[in-house]
Amino acid sequence: MFSAEGPQAVKTLAGLGFDVFLDLKFHDIPNTVAGAVAAAAELPRVRLINVHALGGLEMMRAARDALSGRRTRPALLAVTILTSMDAGEMRRVGVSGTPAKRAVELARLAKQAGLDGVVASGNEALAIRRACGEKFLIVVPGVRPKSADLNDQARVTTPTQAIQWGANYLVVGRPVTGAKNPREAALKIAKEIGAARRA
Repeated sequence: MFSAEGPQAVKTLAGLGFDVFLDLKFHDIPNTVAGAVAAAAELPRVRLINVHALGGLEMMRAARDALSGRRTRPALLAVTILTSMDAGEMRRVGVSGTPAKRAVELARLAKQAGLDGVVASGNEALAIRRACGEKFLIVVPGVRPKSADLNDQARVTTPTQAIQWGANYLVVGRPVTGAKNPREAALKIAKEIGAARRA
């Protein structure tokens, strides 16, 4: 949506009263990412912004510094390992180890850089919570109800699992947008989330 409509899309959603997770996954040299994060933070009602943890410690610190000194600012998150990647796909791009191990290491690096949290598979959420503490935000994408197709996701969790394992926020896309009745699908997922939070 941002590629098609640009900042106006964010302004339109903000005008309707929605808070925004600006999921642009910045990954570039520190100076470029700092400028992108600073510009993104100027958009109305942006609550969460993310960068790629694989950009490194200095890039993440530059992104953090770009938000310093603001009276209010969005939370800054680092994407660990994409939920579409398994160990084989990681090896093909030169990243060794398992997704779980690398995600926790990248979460620790993000915390060291002063970021507010990470975007990570629910499969790694519990280990990240233990490694980074209760105040560290965990946003879980690749959330699929049991009956949903996996699509291109390799590491998924149900809404209940993600909540139980420590997620603060869930990202749910195609199980809603691809449903025959998106409203019904969204309400069903919201009901499952509510039950998991009360359990």
